[in-house]
Amino acid sequence: MASKTLSEGGSTGARARAPRSSLRRQGWITGVMMVLPYTIFFLLFSLIPILYGFGVSFYDWSLLGDKTFVGLENYGNLMQDEEFRANLLHTVLFTVVSVPLITGFGLLLAVLVNGIRKGQAFLRISFFMPYVLSVSVISSIWVIFLQPYTGLFNQILRGIGLIDSEIFWLSDSTLAWVSIIMATVWWTIGFVFVLFLAGLQDIPESFYEAAGLEGASRWQTFRYITFPSLSRVTVLVVVLQTIASFKIFGQSKLITGGGPAGATKTVVFSIYENGFQTFQMGYASAIAFVLMLVILIISLLQTLLLRRFGE
Repeated sequence: MASKTLSEGGSTGARARAPRSSLRRQGWITGVMMVLPYTIFFLLFSLIPILYGFGVSFYDWSLLGDKTFVGLENYGNLMQDEEFRANLLHTVLFTVVSVPLITGFGLLLAVLVNGIRKGQAFLRISFFMPYVLSVSVISSIWVIFLQPYTGLFNQILRGIGLIDSEIFWLSDSTLAWVSIIMATVWWTIGFVFVLFLAGLQDIPESFYEAAGLEGASRWQTFRYITFPSLSRVTVLVVVLQTIASFKIFGQSKLITGGGPAGATKTVVFSIYENGFQTFQMGYASAIAFVLMLVILIISLLQTLLLRRFGE
């Protein structure tokens, strides 16, 4: 009798485990089916082209001609290419200047708008609106805006008495970069603003109430509550903007054409010229992978440093 009871209990436990195992298997299959479409697209349109491009970087290939394996020759030539080094320097300088400006102004706008109760939705839409425009539209607007004699920017500066003669923004190498940076900040600040605003609205109101009871000033509240609470958002913004700034091409191509005298050419500009003008596909691929490596290293270092700073 006892053995029969044990046997029935064992069979009941086995039956209980069977549905559980079946549910686990069904859940695993469902998860795989949900991930599969993205995985296929990622393999076809991202990973395989990246690996193919990396392979091309070891060849001398003029697109329409035969491919000749040259090993690391493209990378060796790249290290001796003065134009590439100059374009890399331009890209680094643009990144060093633009990222703090975009991050700082985005945070400032978010703090100001977060303190406004009426009309906040309108301001959010207004500041974010330029970001939805394409780079070609933004560049066209700023080219017209910065024209001498007829450009609105010079007229505004002349109207408030800051200048008494025309400024040729796109003809001087320094001013050309200033123009590109202004256009980029105006274009992308809305995205950073929205990220910081979302971070601000996630900070518990009790933190500010406690600071008010302690008699903290606005600066102390921002320094000891607001800014530390935004550390994760700040890391995200800085890393994303650094990657975007290193990939700058559209503004340089469409606003200044890389001029004057190549002063506003960037690394991606080098990829474009070598790949689509002189058709040196292997050399262009080598430049692309060096740029990817630089972006990867800088992004990792930024993430580590900013996280340590946030802690």
